[in-house]
Parts: sequence; structure tokens; C-alpha cells
Amino acid sequence: MHFDPPLIAARLLRRYKRFLADVELPDGQQLTVVCPNTGSLLGCLREGAPVWLSHSASPTRKYAHTWEMVSTADGTRVGINTHIANALVREAIDQQVIPELQGYAGIEREVRYGREGSRIDLLLRTADRPLCYVEVKNVTAAVSDGVALFPDSVSVRASKHLRELINVVAEGARAVLVFCVQREDVDEVRPADAIDPVYGAILREALSRGVEAYAWRAEVSPKAIALTTQVPVICP
Repeated sequence: MHFDPPLIAARLLRRYKRFLADVELPDGQQLTVVCPNTGSLLGCLREGAPVWLSHSASPTRKYAHTWEMVSTADGTRVGINTHIANALVREAIDQQVIPELQGYAGIEREVRYGREGSRIDLLLRTADRPLCYVEVKNVTAAVSDGVALFPDSVSVRASKHLRELINVVAEGARAVLVFCVQREDVDEVRPADAIDPVYGAILREALSRGVEAYAWRAEVSPKAIALTTQVPVICP
């Protein structure tokens, strides 16, 4: 995924109300921007941190800029926009980057399904195989030694999606969970049991019942983000 034009550099002042952040441009101008991530942004919130913004020319938007990525204390760029995770996975499928999701003739987005009134991120179809339901989760939080964690705050919605995937497998279809890791310093993804033990327990149940889980790490720059490298999902 290329940013055209390239993202705008700024400095983070503060994030508040979950959906907003204040930043300062290199010329000293201060802006309020949209924060497209409702999580805690664990490890990604640091006053004065370099950030990068996209700009929209839409006249209907109250805030024209969106916070897209941030640099951690050690200089790692992290893509915080959860709204582009689905597009990154779709692009990786189209470019044959994810071998486990090849061989399907068509892909649909945001299809209603499930017993709890959900929408699947990607639905893969082909004539001679069961339907493949793909749920995408954006990963931004990481701890030491290259370990990424999901979720970074309690997520009732994420647990609901796992229950839906368990039901999909029971009904004869294929269910796949893809962790989209928008940072380059990650070697594995683990459930954040200390943050959301319910999610961790349901993830382990889902894996035991045939739900597949994969994690793909992105290369991140102000010009482009793309999934390039598979890393293991570890559930000890």
C-alpha cells in the first residue's frame, strides 16, 4: 500500500478521547488529527514522538488529517491505523504473499455472517473448496525480545469474532485469523493474557477446534506499508 502523496511528518503532543490527537508540524503549527485506533496504543504513546499523517481533501471531514504511524523510542515505525489492516491483507493475498490463502477465485469484503450478528473481514470463495472466512486483527503492541501482543486492551468484540470463527468451522467452512503486524521489530505474536485473559482462553479454544491463525509482519515507511514476512503465533 503506497501513500500518495507521502505522509506528513509531525510530532505527537497528546492523544485524547480515543479518537483524537494533537500534533505539531515542523513549522510549529499545531493540528488536531483523527486517531484511527481505539486501543490503548500500548508502547506507542510517547510525548514528542515522531508521527506521520495522511491528508484528506474531503470537504465533509471535520479534521482533515489522520494519524497513520508513530516512531517508538528505539526508532521503530509502527502503523497504528487499524482501518487499513484489511486492505493490507487483501493486497498480500492478491500479490500471492500469503500462501495459505491462495487458490480462491473471488474475495468479498464485510459480509454478514454468524450467530452473533458479525461481519467477516474477507470471505474467500471458489467452486471446489469450502468457504474461507478471514478475520483480520491489527497488531501494534510489542514487548521485549520481539514479542508482539494482541489485544492491547480488553476487547469483547475480538472475543466475539473468535466465537464466530469456531462456529464457522463446526458448520464445515474454513476459518482463518490473520494478525496484521504493522511494525518491523516483531518475531512472534502471542495473546496478551495479562491484559485480556478471556481473549487468550478463547483463542486457544479456537485453535484446538480447527481455526487457523497466522501472523504477517509489515515493512513500514512514510511512503508505503506492505506485509512481507510471516512470524509464528505462539500460544503456550
